[in-house]
Amino acid sequence: MKELLLNANRQAVSKLKNAMPFWVDVKPAGEVLGIDRHTFLHAGPPIAWEEMCGPMKGAIVAVLKYEGLAKSDEEAWGMAASGKIKYEPCHHYGAVGPMTGITSYSMPLICVLNKENGNYSYSTFNEGAGDVIRFGAFSSNTVKRLKWIEETLAPMMKKAVLHCGGINLKNLMSQSLNMGDELHMRNASSTNLFIKTVVPELANVCEPGELEALKSIIKFMTVNNDQFFLNFAMAASKCSADAAHGIAHSTMVTAMARNGVNIGIRVSGLGEQWFTAPAAAVKGLYFSGYSSEDANKDIGDSAIMETAGLGGFTIAAAPAIVRFLGAGTYRDALNYTSDMYEISLSESEQFTIPNLDYRGAPIGIDIVKVVESGICPIINTAIVNKEPGVGMIGAGIAQAPLAMFQQALLAYGDQYLK
Repeated sequence: MKELLLNANRQAVSKLKNAMPFWVDVKPAGEVLGIDRHTFLHAGPPIAWEEMCGPMKGAIVAVLKYEGLAKSDEEAWGMAASGKIKYEPCHHYGAVGPMTGITSYSMPLICVLNKENGNYSYSTFNEGAGDVIRFGAFSSNTVKRLKWIEETLAPMMKKAVLHCGGINLKNLMSQSLNMGDELHMRNASSTNLFIKTVVPELANVCEPGELEALKSIIKFMTVNNDQFFLNFAMAASKCSADAAHGIAHSTMVTAMARNGVNIGIRVSGLGEQWFTAPAAAVKGLYFSGYSSEDANKDIGDSAIMETAGLGGFTIAAAPAIVRFLGAGTYRDALNYTSDMYEISLSESEQFTIPNLDYRGAPIGIDIVKVVESGICPIINTAIVNKEPGVGMIGAGIAQAPLAMFQQALLAYGDQYLK
């Protein structure tokens, strides 16, 4: 049995480490995911409308208006609770979404192909700063921006990526990790590298009548939008982790996601089952006027970054983010990363940490190591107000609860050891 476990984990972590995610296309969610207008995807493990947190409900209200299913906020609130809308996790469709993660039929998705394994993953485009659905906004401006992404940003991006034949996301991620990003809460370097790569392609495909559209796209990516690349990195990480899922006897985590109420993990050798626990409170720094009393619990599919060995696992590579997250001193960041090696199956050859003499990032969370050591994964994250429509109020670090890893290990014993 021990040899089966070791071989399975070697295979799983090899799939995760050797994935080659390329951005290859942009397509509507309805087309690539097979969902209809009354199916909304959300971040985290499964949850019903009645149980959802305020920000997730607010985002759904915005998207009901965006999809033309409701004309007013009042109508949208009523429809959201009516039973006419089906709610499912993004992860069930090979997709991921930041914070609330709401994804619907008309939304254009970043399509990522793992050229090593042949599987695809998907994510929405980053909406930029302000009143955005990932933080639970539902204003008219929120809806207007979603329409602009669909009608202006997405078509140009599709032409650009098809023109160049795809963009190697892993290369951009590897470079940015060596330039001070940890790729979850700091994407300044990765966004700049992406802009440097994609703008020439946008210029190549820009028709004479599209100059104003091109200007608006460049402004959108470059002005107060350092997180633009995050959604690409999330899709790349999802693509990589999915390649490692479904390997019998493996104890490696292939998904970790939060819906603002609960957090859940999936394990490679345990099929499609979620193992859940109450979402953690985020410890961090708050914007002026806010405190932990205003904060929602941990939320978002972006913990796929930590699942793939980035984010909190590589916080030692990103000194600039430490104070922003309220993570203590840089020595504390080094200690966080050091702890993550203790619960990981391997080290990445492609993702290296300059401040640790280019040691490979810890990769492949092992439920056995987590339970035996008592060390739980850390997650770098934004903090959102618990009331819908308020938005981001800080940033910090959350710790995944031990209970869900214990549940998973018990299930593993029931499946493989009896």
